[in-house]
Amino acid sequence: MVRRLDVTGADGVRLAAWEFTEERVETAGSGVLLLHGLMGRASHWAPTARWLADRHRAVALDQRGHGRSEKPATGPFTREAYVADAAAAVEQLGLGPVTLIGHSMGALTAWQLAAERPDLVRALVICDMRASALGAASQREWQDWFRRWPAPFASLDAVRKWFGDEDPWVERPNPARGEFFAEVMAERPDGWYPVFDPAQMLTSRETWVHDAHWDSLAQVRCPTLVVRGLDGELGRAEAQEMVRVLPRGAYAEIPDAGHLLHYDQPEAWRTAIEPFLNGVLTS
Repeated sequence: MVRRLDVTGADGVRLAAWEFTEERVETAGSGVLLLHGLMGRASHWAPTARWLADRHRAVALDQRGHGRSEKPATGPFTREAYVADAAAAVEQLGLGPVTLIGHSMGALTAWQLAAERPDLVRALVICDMRASALGAASQREWQDWFRRWPAPFASLDAVRKWFGDEDPWVERPNPARGEFFAEVMAERPDGWYPVFDPAQMLTSRETWVHDAHWDSLAQVRCPTLVVRGLDGELGRAEAQEMVRVLPRGAYAEIPDAGHLLHYDQPEAWRTAIEPFLNGVLTS
């Protein structure tokens, strides 16, 4: 069973959270909040949340501008707003002290919240997010990429084919990537469009790509697992440096996985993080 929970985020933005636990777990500190990456949505966490629900109260959040949460025309889409939204979800849903699991942008939000509000966070899993600055060139590449999207797409099969095979960013066919993007599309009279506004995604990304985030990472005091896919965006050397900077860091690597490691390699992802989570729950 999945049920929707409403959260009021920063500036009164309406957020949709999704609880995957059939029977609420009452163990203190057993709450888990899952934060998707840029362009993602809570449903991308469904396979993870279902096995988490056996021992934890598992909640996935549609972050502002994403999924079924509000997409305010004027934002804000700042780091501060995303972090405040996550804190609001933890507090309003009674999840704390929470274990945060974040992918990409959601991982950055998670560790910034852990740094700023250690009282709310028990443990942290960082999934394929870099702490170094990506720079202006990276932002221009994303702008160009959005312009190349052949939207509207004629069908969901067309979505799967383009993102899984025809997208110039795809080095070899990747059906899981196609499915990932099919989940963030909605039908209109003339075809299929993303449920998010690409301009808002670029605005959100603009707030982190120009800066490094090592200082906030070093302020995270809770146990933290850094996970990367062998072919992901987070390189091994940087991941290991992140573990070194973290006061209580640990490292895991998933072979045959790219940036969407939790989505396209769900069993290997579970094998990588479950021992860490079990240790946190019993500590």
